Amino acid sequence: MNLRRDVFQAIADPTRRAILLLVATQAMTAGVIASNFDTARPTVSKHLQILTECELLKQEQNGREIYYHINAERMKDVADFIEPFRAMWEDRFNKLEDIMKNYKGK
Repeated sequence: MNLRRDVFQAIADPTRRAILLLVATQAMTAGVIASNFDTARPTVSKHLQILTECELLKQEQNGREIYYHINAERMKDVADFIEPFRAMWEDRFNKLEDIMKNYKGK
């Protein structure tokens, strides 16, 4: 049975979010990524597998090394989904700020 991974379950894990931050600026090998964590390399490999299955990371082979880099298109899909929520909360905070200013003025 082939289970499709959910992108939001993938980014719910703090280690996977840290991996995304690491590779956001430059492609890295699994070994370099693993060296940034105090966990076993197979654990980091599992995180990389999940991120790759969700298409948040892409793999690129260069000789014997496999480099992981961020899939900006997929990350944009995530950002596009979250944007209405961000806008809603920003609007609510702005309204609260206006209420507080009026309250202080009285």
